[in-house]
Amino acid sequence: MKKLVLAEKPSVGRELARVLQCFRRETGFMEGDHYIVTWALGHLVELAEPAAYSDRYRRWSLRDLPMLPPVLQQEVIESSKDQYAIIKGLLERTDLESVIIATDAGREGELVARWILKLAGYQGNAQRLWISSQTEGAIKEGFANLKDAHLYDNLYKAAESRAAADWYVGMNVTRALTCHYDAKLSAGRVQTPTLALMTRREDEIEAFSGLFYWTLKADFGSFSASYYPEEDSIRITDEATAKRLEAELAGAQGVVASLETEEKFEQPPLAYDLTELQRDANNLLDFSAKQTLDVLQSLYEQHKIVTYPRTDSRYITTDIVATLPQRLKSLFGTPFASLALRYVKDGFRVDEERFVQDLQVTDHHAIIPTEQAVDLSRLNAEQRALWELIVVRFLEVLSPDYRYRTTTLKAEVAGSRFKTRLTLPVEQGWRDVARLVGKRSAQTSLSDEEETSPVLLALAKGDPLHIESVKVRRLATVAPSRYTEATLLSAMEHAGRFVDDAKLKKRLSSGLGTPATRADIIEKLLQNHYIQREGKELVPTPKGRELVRLAPQELQSPELTGLWEERLGNIAEGKEDGERFIKDIKENASSLVDQVIKSGESFSPRFPDAKTCPYCKSPMMRVVDDIGQNHYLCQRLSCSYEEMEIKKRVRSNSATLPPQKVVVKAKPVAADGTKKRVVLKKKVDKKEPLASFSLPDDEPAPSYTWETVIEVVRPSKLSFRKETREHKDTGGWKSPVSANHLVDESPIAGGSFADFLKASEERKKRDREKKHR
Repeated sequence: MKKLVLAEKPSVGRELARVLQCFRRETGFMEGDHYIVTWALGHLVELAEPAAYSDRYRRWSLRDLPMLPPVLQQEVIESSKDQYAIIKGLLERTDLESVIIATDAGREGELVARWILKLAGYQGNAQRLWISSQTEGAIKEGFANLKDAHLYDNLYKAAESRAAADWYVGMNVTRALTCHYDAKLSAGRVQTPTLALMTRREDEIEAFSGLFYWTLKADFGSFSASYYPEEDSIRITDEATAKRLEAELAGAQGVVASLETEEKFEQPPLAYDLTELQRDANNLLDFSAKQTLDVLQSLYEQHKIVTYPRTDSRYITTDIVATLPQRLKSLFGTPFASLALRYVKDGFRVDEERFVQDLQVTDHHAIIPTEQAVDLSRLNAEQRALWELIVVRFLEVLSPDYRYRTTTLKAEVAGSRFKTRLTLPVEQGWRDVARLVGKRSAQTSLSDEEETSPVLLALAKGDPLHIESVKVRRLATVAPSRYTEATLLSAMEHAGRFVDDAKLKKRLSSGLGTPATRADIIEKLLQNHYIQREGKELVPTPKGRELVRLAPQELQSPELTGLWEERLGNIAEGKEDGERFIKDIKENASSLVDQVIKSGESFSPRFPDAKTCPYCKSPMMRVVDDIGQNHYLCQRLSCSYEEMEIKKRVRSNSATLPPQKVVVKAKPVAADGTKKRVVLKKKVDKKEPLASFSLPDDEPAPSYTWETVIEVVRPSKLSFRKETREHKDTGGWKSPVSANHLVDESPIAGGSFADFLKASEERKKRDREKKHR
C-alpha cells in the first residue's frame, strides 16, 4: 500500500518526491515504493459561477440581485481540469492507503487541498505535513511528525467561510455597481477600503493649503543651537516675531542653563515578516510588493535558502533556537562568512524576551535563512539582493544593543531658549553588522542627530555664552505624501489607526488582507486602472476615485474586514460556528446591494486627457500599455469601445509635406452580413530577378516621417445594433435606474479584472471566428 502526497505546486512536489525517493516520472505525478507525489497548480478547484445555480444569472441584471444560493458549489478550473483528473484517478487507486496533505501550511493552503479531496469524493484517511522550510532536513522531520488532518478541520472551515463570504459580497456588489452605473466596476472587502485609503489621501493633498513658518538658529562660535519657542517645537508662526528675535539676539549674551548626559541603547530590529520585507525591498531595491513575493518564493522553493515567505510573524519559536548555529554555518561561503564564523565561535545574542516568542507565532515563524548551504553563483541579481537583505537583518537580530551617549545643552539668552544635542556611540552593536559586511542596513536608528561639535563636553552649567550671528529661515508646511507601495503596505498592515472605535482598532490588529494577499490586491487595483504608478508613487485614477465615491460606505471602511477577520479567527479556533457567520454575510450582501440600487448618483469620472467616444459620446479613459502605447477605453459597459494609437514610420515623397494623420475605424458590416476579402499581389517578372538595389548617385536618400494611426482594439457594442440611441455629451452619464436594466456580454465571474479579461478574450475569439467564416 502507498500514501499519496498532495503538494500545492509542481516545484514543491518534485522536491518532496526527491526526498521520498519517488523517481518514476509520470504525467502529473511521481511514484516510488512507498509514496506517490502529485501536485495542484495553485487552486484546481474554485467556487462555481452564478450561472451554475440558475440560467437567469448568465446575464447581469439588477432584478436578479441579490444572488444567495443556500450552499455554494465547487467546480474544477477549466485550465486545470487535466491535472485534477490525474489526482482524482490517483485517489481512486486500490493500492492507496491514505493521503498526506502537503500544500502550503496555512489557511489558503488548507483550502486548496480540502476542496480537491471534497470534489473528488475522497473519504479515506488523511494526514497533514506542516513545515516552514523546504530543506531536506525539514521535510524528513515533517514526515516523521505528521499530524492527523482532522486537527486542521477548523482552519479549513475558516478558509471556506472566507471564500464564501468574498463570493456573496464580491459577486453581488460588483454586479450591482456594474449594472446600476453601466460601467466596469468591481468591489471587495479588502480592495475597496485599500483604494479608499489612497483616494482620501489624494483628497487631503488637493485640499492642502500650505503655511509658512520660520526657524532661528544661533551661532555660539564653537557650536550652534536652535531656538525653541515651545518645549518641543522650533517653529515660529509669524515673520514679524522671527525678524524681531533676529535683531534682538544678534550679539546677545547668555548662559548654559543645563547640560545633561545620558547613556541610552537601541535594541536590534526584529526579523522580517513578509510585509516588513516588502516594505524595505520597495524602499531600498525598488521592488514592487508582487516582485518581492515572487523572488522570495523562488528563494524558498527553488534554492531553499530562506524559510516560508507568507508569514505575518517576526518571531521564532523555542525549537528554532537550537538550529541557529547551523543557519549561521550556511553563510560560510558568502560575504557574511567572517561575521557568521565569529558568532559561531564566540556566541551570539538570543533575546528570549523579544525574539523568541512561541505565543507570537501562529502558522509560521519569521523569515530567516535555512540550514541549506548557499551557492551565490546560482542566484540572479534580484534573488541575491533580496537574500542579502534578509541575512543582514538576521545577523542584526543576533547582535548586541547599539549603545550611545547623548549630551543635551540648553541655553538661556535674553529670555529665549536654545537647545542642541551631541550623540556619541559607545558600542555599535547591531548597527555594525551592515558596515562589517559592506552592505546597507534597512533599519534607521532613532539616535541619528545633526552633528554638533564635541566642545559641548567641555562646557558646564552656568558658563557664559555669546551669540555671534543669527540665521532665520522661512519654511513651509508639507502636503501629505502620496502612498508608495512601502507606505501603502504599512497602512494596510496598521489599518486600525484609521478607525476611531477602540474595539474595532483591536479587531484590526492584523490589518487589511494578509501578508500573502496584499501584493495581489495592489496589482489588482493597478490592472483594473483604479490606480496607476507615477515613479514610486501610487496615484488613484479618476475612475478609482469615482468608484470609492459610489461604493457603499460600509465597504469603504477597514472596519468590515476587521469584523470578518476577528470572526474567521474565532472559527479557526473553534470558538464560532461558520454557518452563523455565513448567514450574517448573506444579510450584509443584501443590504449592500440595496444601497447601490437606491443610489441616485451617476458614474461621471472626469478624465483630464480624455477623448470623446465616437459612438456613445461619453469620455474615454487614456491608459498606457507596457510598451508605451496610448489606449482609449470607453467607460460605458454597454459600449466598451477601445482604440489604440500606433506610431508608424513611413517613407515621405517630399520632405516639405507635413505628416498626415491616418484614422482606421471599424466599418459596419453590410446588411446581408457578408464580408469581402481583398488580396493585393505585385507581379514580378521572373526573367529579370532583382538581385540588388541601390539609389542612383544623383538621387537623394529617402526621408521618413512618423504618422499616428488609430487602430480599433475593440469595436463598440453599439455599432452592431440596428438602431443606436443618441447620447448627449454631458461629461458623464446618468445611471440606468430601472431595476430591469441588463448588461449585454457581461463577464460572469464576479467582476474582478481576471473576469473582465476572460470575457474580453472570449469576445475577441468570437470576432476572429466571424472574420474567418
